[in-house]
Amino acid sequence: MKHIALRTWRFSHKDAPSTWQKDFDDSDWERVTVPHDWSVHEPFDRHNASGTGYLNGGIGWYRGHFSLKQLTRSDHDTVILRFAGAYRNSDVWVNGYHLGGRPSGYAEFSFDVTDLLTMVPDDDLVVAVRLDREELADSRWFNGTGLNRPVTLEVHAGLMIPDYGTVFTTPAVSKTAATVKVSHQVRNNLPGTQLVTVTDTLTSQASGKQVTLTRTEPVASGETKTMASSTVMQQPELWSVDQPTLYTLRTTLTSDDLAEEASYEQTVGIRSADFDPDTGFHLNGEPLKLKGVCLHEDAGVLGTAVPQPVWTRRLLALKAMGANAIRMSHNPHTPALYDLCDALGFLVFDEAFDEWENPKNKWWQGHNVYPPKFGGYSHDFPHWHKADLTNMVQRDRNHPSVIAWSIGNEVDYPNDPYANPLFKEMTGNNDANKPAAEREYNPNRPDTKRLSMIATELAHIVKANDPTRPVTLAAAFPELSAKTGLLAPLDVVGYNYKEHLYAADHARFPDKPFVGSENSHSFAAWRVVTDNDYVAGQFLWTGIDYLGEAHGWPIHGSGAGLLTLAGFPKTNYYLRQSWWAKSPVLKMVTAPAGTLQYDWEPLYRRWDYADGTAVTVRFYTNCQDLQVRLGGKPVATPVYDSEHGYYEATLTYTHAALTVTGTTPEGTTLTDTLVPTGAPAQLQAHVWQDPTTATTQDTDVYQVEYTLADNASRATAANAVVRVAVHGGTLLGLENGNLADNTDYSADYRRTADGCLIAYVRSADPAHTTVTATTSGLPAATISLQ
Repeated sequence: MKHIALRTWRFSHKDAPSTWQKDFDDSDWERVTVPHDWSVHEPFDRHNASGTGYLNGGIGWYRGHFSLKQLTRSDHDTVILRFAGAYRNSDVWVNGYHLGGRPSGYAEFSFDVTDLLTMVPDDDLVVAVRLDREELADSRWFNGTGLNRPVTLEVHAGLMIPDYGTVFTTPAVSKTAATVKVSHQVRNNLPGTQLVTVTDTLTSQASGKQVTLTRTEPVASGETKTMASSTVMQQPELWSVDQPTLYTLRTTLTSDDLAEEASYEQTVGIRSADFDPDTGFHLNGEPLKLKGVCLHEDAGVLGTAVPQPVWTRRLLALKAMGANAIRMSHNPHTPALYDLCDALGFLVFDEAFDEWENPKNKWWQGHNVYPPKFGGYSHDFPHWHKADLTNMVQRDRNHPSVIAWSIGNEVDYPNDPYANPLFKEMTGNNDANKPAAEREYNPNRPDTKRLSMIATELAHIVKANDPTRPVTLAAAFPELSAKTGLLAPLDVVGYNYKEHLYAADHARFPDKPFVGSENSHSFAAWRVVTDNDYVAGQFLWTGIDYLGEAHGWPIHGSGAGLLTLAGFPKTNYYLRQSWWAKSPVLKMVTAPAGTLQYDWEPLYRRWDYADGTAVTVRFYTNCQDLQVRLGGKPVATPVYDSEHGYYEATLTYTHAALTVTGTTPEGTTLTDTLVPTGAPAQLQAHVWQDPTTATTQDTDVYQVEYTLADNASRATAANAVVRVAVHGGTLLGLENGNLADNTDYSADYRRTADGCLIAYVRSADPAHTTVTATTSGLPAATISLQ
């Protein structure tokens, strides 16, 4: 199969009635590179919806002009136009012919354009796409707007494998042998019956070892036939979170009448993944706690058109923290992210929906500020849910990283919109400021029992397309849902923030494995996992900050993450690392004494206070025997806080280095030092280098990290406006992670946050691309990308 990425497009925010026509004049339109999210190229506006980040949507058009010569087609070839997703309400024309579209912004969809290409009068193939997101409060978080995922043309030979027609499974796996089964849907578009030989070659990407499977069968003209092979591999190289060994599966189709073999490639892995109601999750037969994070799809200034290297940098930071699992919240994400999870060793809960047939509250004036709006996917669910769920499962079922299918997130939240007589009053923290009527049972609302009917249907759809993985759901109110039948269709039960119900419900549903599908960052929530074998793990809300779900202007996003929008670690990142990482961890964080009454109050990785100030110092570590010195002299011994999982001491600040040493169980000594810093004297620039080979797409995107440092090259927390100019490339944007900074994302300047900033740059010639950053009163920082 030939695969051509369609990256160069023209874009307009105008909705002219003749835009779909082939000869429409788009010469004055903006040139853009797809994936492209137009929302982040417009200003923040407090009159836009808070839930979707105060950014705009509207109606927009993309037009692409592509040469047919690059297709190099033969007779009986099939040409497919594929969209990995387009947010939202897409409508597609090719050379003026209307093909249709997809309401969902998350579903992959395609069109067979083979016949249309026979009617092209010239070499200009024109693809026009209209997207409609005039309803800004269409989600509870930011999803962007535009052709925010890849668009491709595929050329398939006369013998072809149609969409998602390859299924790779490993029915039995051990360290010494693995049963591998490969099944293909083979379509014969050649005249006459063909004796088709399907050859599958599995090649280890680690060792190069190969296994080949071959099958030959007749396939009639116009027929699509299932052809399957299986074998037992000896000494398989298993995929795991610590050693994610992958195989390249190369499939060739041949027959006497096919001039050139048809070939396909994809990446697969050999592993077993199982949930047990008493012993939790097992990978390759070994128990493993899921140390998971929930992720939304944006990256701040880049919107939801996130280049793969940006995800690589973020995922490696989460991996270094000890995370091994990701919940794709609350929709199927871009395909490149799953490829990275395969390559880097993350386990994935793939999630389909945030709402079903009835809408959730969409906050547009601030979180829980009434009245809400009710737009979104629920309008499309009755007609499209089967196609969209089937698409997710078929698209992602060959990823070794994917271990469960989630059919919904918090669809059972009381009065949002379902209710039941068993529910009397909601008293959770998230409901404290809601009107009384919103917290009480209302018999006029849809009955919660309806949810179990929908869940049963969705579970059947999943099993029809992948019987090898469990069906799960993230339940928000199991106090009610467990009584109304919602848990019955599930293979694995997911609870959001309901750790206190695990023991009773485990006894009540002894055949159901349990997992924390969404959890707080507290030590208590993690201890429930470590102290109970039957709890498979947890997924923190969230791993990374995200746009939208904002509590109110000027805040335009959620700060629930362990990493900022810029991908820099917060202080709680190191606390989580001390609980999750296998490697030794020792980090100090500080705050003025008396300012830490609540978990959300800020701590800092710095030692800059007025002399004599009482300072709380917390020590995040998995080491022992902590020894603390201030200015080289021993000071107070830290006391362990068993409720919160860290050590703490209160010190009197003096202008000298603060040092702590600790010892690992193996006897290795670790040291962490915080030193007073001077005024900013330089702007340090560093081009982030990918230490892996995981990144296979968007390799022309580079990330430049900036730090304001003093004259001794020590990072400061000072902030200043930084302006960035790129010579030989394109500045994609600047991000500081400050959710209250509403500087236009299209600007070439931005203020640092805690002394840091990141620039995203695209360049096809990094050796001849320089990036220059300037800030008032400091020397310019110029760096080459290579």
